[in-house]
Amino acid sequence: MFPVNCYVIWDETKETAVIDPGCFYDEEKQKLKDFIATNELTIKHVLNTHLHLDHIFGNPFMLQEFGLSAEANKADEFWLELAPKQSRSFGFQLKDKPVPLGKHLCDGDSITFGNTRLEAIHVPGHSPGSLVYYCKEENCMFSGDVLFQGSIGRADLAGGNFDDLKENICSRLFVLPNETVVYPGHGAPTTIGIEKVENPFFR
Repeated sequence: MFPVNCYVIWDETKETAVIDPGCFYDEEKQKLKDFIATNELTIKHVLNTHLHLDHIFGNPFMLQEFGLSAEANKADEFWLELAPKQSRSFGFQLKDKPVPLGKHLCDGDSITFGNTRLEAIHVPGHSPGSLVYYCKEENCMFSGDVLFQGSIGRADLAGGNFDDLKENICSRLFVLPNETVVYPGHGAPTTIGIEKVENPFFR
């Protein structure tokens, strides 16, 4: 439906977090299910970077298949109610009704599984509840639609603010080490150092 990067991250314990399960079609759901089974993973967390339509398609499937409700920031919760209307505006119907969040995550919260720790960093602007999940030990982050290779997220949807987005990227993300790898919600990975120098929104 909409190309979204879904991330499955784990360590030697096989405990796992799934970030932004944007699987809309049945074959996408099956592919994710098969990947989990083939690698003998145990999902401990389903994390949404934000609650825009394309990032939550698979939330009902994750609840039904693995018994896990998604975790995200409360400020984005209104998007769950808007999802059916938003889908119709794009010319299609949701296959599954959005399901409630299982837990609210706030700035600075730790998400742990196995020997891995992620820190939730609140970076509003693309959406009011946008979270970036930062792993200091592995020197990487999962940025959702906040920061992309050579671009930033749109800010024209409900609750978005372009100036806030730019300011929060600078104050919350660009203070991290330059070598930090950025895994975005769409497109290819990049690094903080590259985006500080080459991203046209910050020149």
